[in-house]
Amino acid sequence: MRTVLAPLLFVLAITGFDHQHDDWTQLLSVHVDWADDGHNTTVDYAGFASMRQELQRYLDMLSAVDESTFDTWTPGEQLAFLINAYNAWTVELILRHSPGISSIRQIGGLFSSPWRQRFIPLLGEMRPLDEIEHEMIRGAPDFAEPRIHFAVNCASVGCPALRPEAYRAKDLEGQLEDQTLRFMSDRSRNSFDARRGQLTVSPLFRWYSEDFKAVDSDMPQPRGFIARYADDLADSPEEAERLRTGDYRLRYSTYDWSLNKKP
Repeated sequence: MRTVLAPLLFVLAITGFDHQHDDWTQLLSVHVDWADDGHNTTVDYAGFASMRQELQRYLDMLSAVDESTFDTWTPGEQLAFLINAYNAWTVELILRHSPGISSIRQIGGLFSSPWRQRFIPLLGEMRPLDEIEHEMIRGAPDFAEPRIHFAVNCASVGCPALRPEAYRAKDLEGQLEDQTLRFMSDRSRNSFDARRGQLTVSPLFRWYSEDFKAVDSDMPQPRGFIARYADDLADSPEEAERLRTGDYRLRYSTYDWSLNKKP
């Protein structure tokens, strides 16, 4: 094992990890499809199951990275790595319990949610999904990036789309912005009723309100962040102006925990 991993880790330390995400992109491009409106994706979990060896090879590659190697990477390389790891192991978790589940929330029990199960060998420790998202990504001051909430995928219809390509440091800014624009312009999740003066948005903005701060706005979160995407939420210049100035009541929709599987 050491003779196999040592050369791999040497290459990763020099080049970062971007090129190693090709296997993940190939799997995603085959088994994840955009909906016709371009706002969400569906996942062919049966197709993923038929390529379990290829998925396992990618997961093994992620697990082969040690913390000292990870620490040599740029923040962009680290963030792309962690988002891909979260999404890939979420797919793996669904496969371990498929078929027979219609929601990720059916995994685990009363005292063991799917996000707290320690089944992920990453950076030298066995970790749960919660640790990757809330401590390693959200808890890292080098990132401080609210748009990650539109990139990590919880295998649910209410969740932002599982992107059908891997995240890469060189493309990360554009990928995160594209994910955000697709989500914000989805009227099934976020909609403005001008007559009632009410903006209904995904509960993601309530659950992680402290993350959605806008440095260029004195409005409370998440209104400052929402104002940046007023044109995507509105159907007219007048509506967009109301959203930019915060002239609305804020309401949260119901989250759909149904599995984001291909029909």
